[in-house]
Amino acid sequence: MNSYAQEVVDRVKAKDPGQPEFLQAVAEVADSISLVVERHPEYRSAKIFERIIEPERVIMFRVPWMDDLGDVHINRGFRLEMNSAIGPYKGGLRFHPSVNLSILKFLAFEQVFKNSLTSLPIGGGKGGSDFDPKGKSDNEVMRFCQSFMNELFRHIGPNTDVPAGDIGVGGREIGYLFGQYKRLRNEFTGVLTGKGLNWGGSLIRPEATGYGAVYMAAEMLASRHETLADKTCLVSGSGNVAQYTAEKILQLGGKVLTLSDSNGFIYDEGGIDREKLNFVMNLKNVRRARIRDYADEYPDAIYTAFDSSMNYNPLWEIKADCAFPSATQNEINGVDAANLLKNGVYCVSEGANMPTSNEGVKLFVDAGILYCPGKAANAGGVAVSGLEMAQNSMRLPWTREEVDNRLYLIMKNIHQTCVDVAERFGTPGNYVNGANIGGFLKVADAMLDQGLV
Repeated sequence: MNSYAQEVVDRVKAKDPGQPEFLQAVAEVADSISLVVERHPEYRSAKIFERIIEPERVIMFRVPWMDDLGDVHINRGFRLEMNSAIGPYKGGLRFHPSVNLSILKFLAFEQVFKNSLTSLPIGGGKGGSDFDPKGKSDNEVMRFCQSFMNELFRHIGPNTDVPAGDIGVGGREIGYLFGQYKRLRNEFTGVLTGKGLNWGGSLIRPEATGYGAVYMAAEMLASRHETLADKTCLVSGSGNVAQYTAEKILQLGGKVLTLSDSNGFIYDEGGIDREKLNFVMNLKNVRRARIRDYADEYPDAIYTAFDSSMNYNPLWEIKADCAFPSATQNEINGVDAANLLKNGVYCVSEGANMPTSNEGVKLFVDAGILYCPGKAANAGGVAVSGLEMAQNSMRLPWTREEVDNRLYLIMKNIHQTCVDVAERFGTPGNYVNGANIGGFLKVADAMLDQGLV
């Protein structure tokens, strides 16, 4: 890390000492941006990167709700409006007990670069709550979502801030949130994305993040004259992103070996085929059960429970060609990254946000493997959210084929941007620098144009 990057990181560390995830995200990007400010001192003198680091607005609020037994609960709600230089704030809502200011700031910060890379006119934001929808009834989730929206509606709108889903916020939650917004504002507008197809949603939106991560892997492999056909793939997670990552891998001829949840993972040496994936989708989306049930249904698969005392995840020890971390932040540490490299993985496309620690990122980059960070690899989700906004504005739905084709072209363009920018700044093949700098330049130029705001 050079002196400029170190200065930026030290300043964040001093101002936000209790925000490790945010500091990690800033440190990873600062290293890349230092290459830019050396050539473009105007960005440094205008303190563009320092301004991107500071949110434009942080909203935190109380969310009281009542469970089915009549007991009152209090959760904390957030909306981080990070940067609006190129368009209205855009980013998901996460409902999970781990949600705090550090995690949402890192997610919103990453979202700025991710949204810029899509080439769509959308800024960066993120939000959510420490509410846990797991184990709650539909009525309890509805009451929480309505209470959450009772405050959030004041701060969002189709031309101001357009939230979407994230961990813990799927179609059910988006429906309850949208219904309450419509009730409060007395207007039917594209204020949320990830909506149901019958009321303004877009085809391919549920699949978009997973499909996009696989399209990115396919583009990276194509740069070495290879395809995903017959490649063995490790996928973590078993939610929306992981499910559709697995689906697209199968469509492109690859073989999926693993899926996981917070309790453990399954390893199916024979491969998770379409029938088995359908079982997982029913297991997770309908029954809302745990991935260990997969091993009961398919006895040839091996289930391994996670042991929190271990300093590595045994899922990443399995021999394979490609890895798609699709669960959560920091699921791959330095030990895991070393295990992946040792066991033959040479293509990593991140479906989750910042799933690899900075130590792991350095190992991947130094090894020269095909490694694409989440801000580029998982941009497909927000890209199709942007396409949903466009359809809402026109009051016209597009076909599945049209949306999927637009998604593919966006991911292809992001890949090309990463390749071209990395080469232009003297680090050919470094997708981390390509993504960070490629996302930064558009936002930075817009901020310079708009003055000191």
